[in-house]
Amino acid sequence: MSSSVDYLSFVLEQLSSLDDVSYRAMMGEYIIYYRGKIVGGIYDDRFLVKETASSKAMMPDAARENPYDGAKEMLLVEEIDNRGFVSKLIEAMYPELPETKKRAKKA
Repeated sequence: MSSSVDYLSFVLEQLSSLDDVSYRAMMGEYIIYYRGKIVGGIYDDRFLVKETASSKAMMPDAARENPYDGAKEMLLVEEIDNRGFVSKLIEAMYPELPETKKRAKKA
């Protein structure tokens, strides 16, 4: 099942107080970036974020879910309706996230 454009729009609206949020479509799903780092994504109309010390502390009871078969588990953001919480979550996670790897150019 793919994620809907409507759900993508909703999540982006919830993140609209943050500067430099972007996304990339990937096989019917969406990778979410904050200031160039991957924070998570939208998978089957679920907003999942990477597990970091901050995301675990802010969502201690969050369900751990696989975005797709074979992927590392991520945390389900159940408070997606709470715009302030979601923004604080992403900001808290940012320093703990790895830099995005540069893609090698094709020859």
